[in-house]
This record gives sequence, structure tokens and C-alpha cells, in this order.
Amino acid sequence: MTRRAGSAFAPLRRFGPLLAPLLLPSCAQEGDFGRPARSAWNGLIETTGTLAARNRETPASFSPLTDDEATLRDRAWRFLMPADGRAAFQDALANLTRARVLPPRWRTDDIPAYHAGLMSEPFRSPVSRYRRLSDDATADGRLIPPFAALAQRVFEADGVRLRALPFARSLDDWDVRQAAMRVAENRCLVAWVRLEAGLRIARYRYALEHFLVEMPGREAAPAEQAITFLEGRKVLLDPLLAADAAARCGLTEPPAQAVLAGPVVVKY
Repeated sequence: MTRRAGSAFAPLRRFGPLLAPLLLPSCAQEGDFGRPARSAWNGLIETTGTLAARNRETPASFSPLTDDEATLRDRAWRFLMPADGRAAFQDALANLTRARVLPPRWRTDDIPAYHAGLMSEPFRSPVSRYRRLSDDATADGRLIPPFAALAQRVFEADGVRLRALPFARSLDDWDVRQAAMRVAENRCLVAWVRLEAGLRIARYRYALEHFLVEMPGREAAPAEQAITFLEGRKVLLDPLLAADAAARCGLTEPPAQAVLAGPVVVKY
């Protein structure tokens, strides 16, 4: 569900003075392939995000990450950051959202944003816009299978973690809660990536449809094939979690419950 811009940016107006010192550095700490660099600053952002998530009663654990859990978060980076990357300020906010300093639901489902970003950049030929769209959709599609396989391994390790709890007599309530929070945290991360992958497909299709009207060309066929390729890979994420996982994690509005109408004719 698309949220109104006024309500979506309410948290930013409230926390703006506190976030201002974080915004500039947060958009500069990138490593290879656009992933977050291993740095003291990014570590501070991650810790702040965990504290903020716990304050919002969002699943967040202080337990150390396993190697697979850390890699899963690195691989999620691409899908949780804007695809167009046209504004440093928006990138910074997205980074703080990815790190959970800001709640995910402040972001609007801005489907036209990708198209607007591509068209706002200077270009000599429309071919470059079609190729950028094809490259982005293809790159996303290639990243989904390893992410899905890694998520499955993390979920299997979570199962081992949960099965071990009844037999670990030295654990206290804090330890049990940390384990439960980490399991929920892992699942909500995958739910978020699945949600954003679907939104990316919608943004790419919006851009292609507008390109066909604005600057029709033969390059539209490869772009369509790239989006179809991404759609085929995106389904690998669907079996990992229940369909309502995003709503359960607070990433989307929960579906409205249907009100069952009474019978038209009542027999007495």
C-alpha cells in the first residue's frame, strides 16, 4: 500500500535534528559492490540501529552474527538501497533505514522514482537508458539465487538454535530472548528483501512502459527480457516465508480484515 508523503516523512521531521550528524558520513562508508564497508562508523550505525529497533519493539538481537548471517546482511544491501542512486541524501536515509535507525515503513512505495532518476541524468542517446535498465534488472536477477540459498542456510541454522534451547540448562531468560530475536530478525530481513525485490520489478516495468512512449526503440526488447529474467528469479524468494511475512514484520500495512455480511434472508 502506498503511503502519503506527509505521514511517511513524519519520523524524519521528528528525528531530523538527531539524524543530521549521521546523514553525511552514512552515505560515504561503502565497500566493494556497494556493500557497507567494515568500518568503525558503519559499526556505530549498526549498533544504533539495533538499539532503535529494540526501542520500537522490532526484533533485534545483540548476539554476534554468524558468518552466514553477516553475509546475508551484506547481500541484502543492494535490495535495501535505492536502485537509481540519484540523490546522496536519499541514499543516506536509505542506509539509516537499512541499519534500522529509521523504521522501514517511513519509505513510500515510490514506483516512478527509478524512471525519474534515469531521466534526470544527462545522456546522449536513449540507448543508454534502456541499457541501464537492462543491466540493473539483470544484476538483481543474478543476485537472488545465491541470496535465497544463503537465506535457507540461515533458516536451517536458526532451527538448530531453537531446538537447542530446551537442552541448554545454563541459559537464562536474556539468552533465550536473544536467540528468539535473532531468528525473527533473520526472517524479517529476508521478508524485507523479498518486498523490495517486488517493488524493483514494479519500478523497472514503470520505467520501460514510459520509455516506450517517450523514446521507443528496439532496445525495449532486451529490457523486457531482463525484467522477465528478474521476475523468474524473484519467485525463488517466495517459498522461504509465509505470504504475510512483510506485514507481520511491520514492513507493510496489515491487510484489512473483510467484514462478512449477514445473510440476506433469515429463516426463523
